[in-house]
Amino acid sequence: MKVGFARVSTKEQELNLQLKQLNDFGCEKIFHGKHSGVSVKNDEKLKELVDFIREGDVVIVCRLDRLGRSLKSILDVIDSIHHKKACLNIIDGSLNTGNDNPFSNAMINLCGVFAQLERDLIKARTAEGRAEAKAQGRHLGRMPALSDKQATELYKAKLNGESVSALARKYSVSRATVHRTFERINNKEK
Repeated sequence: MKVGFARVSTKEQELNLQLKQLNDFGCEKIFHGKHSGVSVKNDEKLKELVDFIREGDVVIVCRLDRLGRSLKSILDVIDSIHHKKACLNIIDGSLNTGNDNPFSNAMINLCGVFAQLERDLIKARTAEGRAEAKAQGRHLGRMPALSDKQATELYKAKLNGESVSALARKYSVSRATVHRTFERINNKEK
């Protein structure tokens, strides 16, 4: 049986292209998700895949890095697939572990090294970008639910005795946001 595995790292990314490629390649079952290659969720999905496959099955992925982002995690998955007497095939033909020979084994390790390198480069570029943005005084992370003006109004209303629930309804935010906003303004005032 051909069993596919598809993954994208963020909710904004789409799985459609990978799912189409896997279907076109003849996969009868496809495990998929939107989560990081280093997440617990990815480990859970891969465990589901490995638990499902049987001797003689072929696990199909579009690219090797869909299995994980570190060399160790990719090699662990490949070992698990082989332990079940199944093999791994990359759609672009760069790797087919059904060919048990030294060249194929070297390719597995080489592909894993490049997947790890790519992840490390992404982390380095992201860290550089964050440092640059921080140095320029730009806001990092999620934007506040309330503008500075709204936060100040909320703070004053809370000091005047308005309830957290009423403020949450008034500004269409959660009670937790009201508490955090009040604390943030209160700490600025000190």
